[in-house]
Amino acid sequence: MTDLDSAVWPMGVTRAAGGVLAVGGVDARALAAEYGTPAWVVDETDFRARAAAFREAFTEAFAPLGATVDVYYAGKAFLCTAVARWVTEEGLRLDTCSAGELAVAIRAGVPGPDIGLHGNNKSDGEIARALDYGVGRIVLDSVPEIGRVADAAAQRGVRAPVMLRITTGVHAGGHEFIATAHEDQKFGVAIAGGQALAALRAILARPELELLGIHCHIGSQIREVAAFEATARRMLELRAELVARTGVLVPEVDLGGGYGISYLPGERALPIGVAARALAETVDTVCQELGTRVPRISIEPGRSIAGPSTFTLYRVGVVKPVTLEDGTVRTYVSVDGGMSDNPRPIMYGAEYTAVIANRVSAATPVLCRVVGKHCESGDIVIRDIRLPGDIAPGDLLAVPGTGAYGRSMASNYNHLPRPPVVAVRDQASRVIVRRETVADLLALDVE
Repeated sequence: MTDLDSAVWPMGVTRAAGGVLAVGGVDARALAAEYGTPAWVVDETDFRARAAAFREAFTEAFAPLGATVDVYYAGKAFLCTAVARWVTEEGLRLDTCSAGELAVAIRAGVPGPDIGLHGNNKSDGEIARALDYGVGRIVLDSVPEIGRVADAAAQRGVRAPVMLRITTGVHAGGHEFIATAHEDQKFGVAIAGGQALAALRAILARPELELLGIHCHIGSQIREVAAFEATARRMLELRAELVARTGVLVPEVDLGGGYGISYLPGERALPIGVAARALAETVDTVCQELGTRVPRISIEPGRSIAGPSTFTLYRVGVVKPVTLEDGTVRTYVSVDGGMSDNPRPIMYGAEYTAVIANRVSAATPVLCRVVGKHCESGDIVIRDIRLPGDIAPGDLLAVPGTGAYGRSMASNYNHLPRPPVVAVRDQASRVIVRRETVADLLALDVE
């Protein structure tokens, strides 16, 4: 009940005196007292270290091949002005997929060439803003988008740097909603049937477009390297086919992201160094087979940087034992947040763990279900977990692994204001995204 699995928790999280959870030397009780609950608490040192680890591992793995690697932090995982600055300072670029994410990047001062714009349904305004700011690349997601971006570039007298998102047919990831490389879904242009090749030819036919390369993303929460290796091979084969047919060898291949993290004790994520070395070996081997030079490589980790760096701090409210038909007693532990700050359990069946953060307990563990305060029976934070039998109202409960998609997917369901994001570093804490208030909610109403 008191052990902390280092694969699940941020590196700065420890048990202090009396079993109190601390992060970066700051007591969880002090965080709750100062900032209230629920709150997302991010270990800034851990976040930065994970970002740097991706850059260092891939740079080292591909250096013998003479290849440059760009790491794009996927802003969809969690983005705010502070985070945009952190990743830039750690030598990463930034991937955005909406006008809002692009606006955050611009506000943070991220240089245009270090920004990418994604999206399967970009608006004219998003395309225009990206071109006007001089983003380093726009990832085209469909054939109709080719003409739209080319026309927008022509109006401005510029040449738009673009990549084409490829649907590789490699199936990977967890829940079907986060597997993005099968053909029957909304993203990209499929290799099958020559569709991708035809789209690449269409891009080359527009002088307003500069074809930087090809891009893919096969899914999320991937823990095995084989899917990444298979994807790299298909992308490099498509690149070789394009040069054979057109004489154009695109300089860059983006192999996407989706590197899994550990949510539960005992789970182990794919080590980044292992993934980097395996991909470098695959790229080297395939390029030698095809007789093409090794391209510039880019990757897009998001969850694997933001996710493990953050935990959600809740306060326990109602604790209610419920006797089931078979005589089993399940204790329902209600917290002051729920599906509005973490919709992943109800959307994907995602599983989490938790610990009491304000004390240590020697009480016998009991079967619990951690639930939120929303008016939904599906408002479940953790479906099954054993927590100390003396868990009580007022206790603090910490749930790790919520840095990716917690704040990004958060809502105001039941008109709950969204929690703050609190960054901790070197025994000091600060708010990087403030807590919403009821006044914020009411300000949106137009009478």
